[in-house]
This record gives sequence, C-alpha cells and structure tokens, in this order.
Amino acid sequence: MSLSRRRFLKITAAAALASPATAGEGPAVWHGRALGADVQLRVTGLSPERAALLWPRVARLLERIEASVSLFRPSELTRLNETGLLAHPGEDMRALCDLSARLHAATGGAFDPSVQPLWRALAQGSDIAAARARIGWQRVEIGTAAIRLEPGAALTFNGVAQGYAADRVAALLRAQGLREVLVDTGEIVATGRRWPVTIAAPDGTPLAQRDLRNRALATSSPAATRVGPTHAAHILHPGGQAPLWQTVSVSAPSAALADGLSTAFCLMPREGIDAALARFAQARLEYLV
Repeated sequence: MSLSRRRFLKITAAAALASPATAGEGPAVWHGRALGADVQLRVTGLSPERAALLWPRVARLLERIEASVSLFRPSELTRLNETGLLAHPGEDMRALCDLSARLHAATGGAFDPSVQPLWRALAQGSDIAAARARIGWQRVEIGTAAIRLEPGAALTFNGVAQGYAADRVAALLRAQGLREVLVDTGEIVATGRRWPVTIAAPDGTPLAQRDLRNRALATSSPAATRVGPTHAAHILHPGGQAPLWQTVSVSAPSAALADGLSTAFCLMPREGIDAALARFAQARLEYLV
C-alpha cells in the first residue's frame, strides 16, 4: 500500500527571459519516479539541449531525498526504524526532524511523525493498542551526531516529505535561472508570477481556486487514502482520535510547512488551528471543511 496521498508529481517551469534563439518550440519533458509516485518535469522557454541539463540535477536531488526519508526503499529512515539508531544523519533528515519538532510543539502534539507503528498496525490488521503504546515524540532523541529511537518506536515523514521535495526542487530550478516555476508534488510551490491553483476533494472535485505567487499550498484530506482492513483514514492522531475535518488547505512560505500544518489541522479543533497559525505568522488557512 502506498504511503503517498497522490500518485503523480508534476513540475512545470518557464524561463521568464527566454529568447527565440534559445527557446524550444514546445516543452521538453522528463519522466521519472520519486517518493512512491510518477514524476513529470516540463520545461518551457528553454532549448532542448539546455533543458536536458536539468534532468540529471533534478534526478540526483530526488534520489538524495529518497535515500534519506523514503519508506518505499532502503533509506536513512528505514535504517533508523529498523535499528533504532542513525549515526551522522544527512541534511535532509536533520531538516525534517527540526521542522517536525517545531510542528509538534505548535500543534500541541497533533503533528507527530512517531505514529508509524500505528500506521503499520492498521495496514497489517495487528494489535492497535500495542502500537499506540510505542507512539510519542518524546521517544525520539535527536543528538548532534545521531538520532535514536526507543525500542519499538518508528518514524514517518509522510506528512512533510512531499512538501519538502517541492521546496528543494523549486530552489534548484530557480538556481538554474528559471524564474517562473510551478512544482506540484501533491503540495504546490509557485514562484515568479501568479499561478492559478485548484483546491480539490479526494475524488478530484474542485472546491476552491487560489492564485499563488512566491508561496506554497498544501491540501490534506484524511479520506484520500484508506489504510488496512478497517479502511482507517490515513492521517492519524497520536492519541487515536478521529479526524475532525474532511479537507484542509494551508498556504505558507514553504511547502514543507504548509504540508505539515494541513496534515495536523485535520486532527485539530478550530481554536487549536488558530493558535498554531499564530506561531507561524506567514501561514494562512485557505480552506477548511
């Protein structure tokens, strides 16, 4: 069963100052896979030769992120979950641990990557009570040289990984001179101009329209994926409470932050959501139902 909320990652970029001498007749397209999903990269306004230089760079970046935090293949995260110890974690793992700690504190514990034992128990139809006893961010020790988990603990960064990947890809494309970039890994980063984006229900029904510029948007829906024989919602509260909202969209300066907040907000009452937003001054609640 996939941990991904969506199965298709789309990256579109345009060179704002492309000239007829360098622009191709149509977009150059690359296909790959990352974070358990298909990836499509479309670059317009660049020659095919210059656009082709982007493919290896994007592929290496996505490979680096997967090698750190993927649950779909061997990674730093799977080694940590299997052994309880990760020495010398890489920059992506450290960045996501740091963000997760901030989100955990701001959301009163609703955002908690340590719910992985519960997800696994639901997927396998095994002992839910035993799994809940292994949950708790306090069971994670993040040191300067290593990350340690208490026995039985395990982490998932599914609540922020796609947003993090979107941020990193957008930064890479901007560094290559692409000023107008739309990255959609299920979470969206839009830079350079106003991009119209649609907030949709899990079945694809449009719910709202927003214009984004130099901003990110993330949408979370607990019913988008069902887990195991009980068809449990895939966004899990560490205390076992059911989600309170059907679809939540948040915009923020980064997709990783928007992703984490939209995930946690599905589990939180409105007063808790407002309190968390006050901790992140540039984040906004865009849609709630």
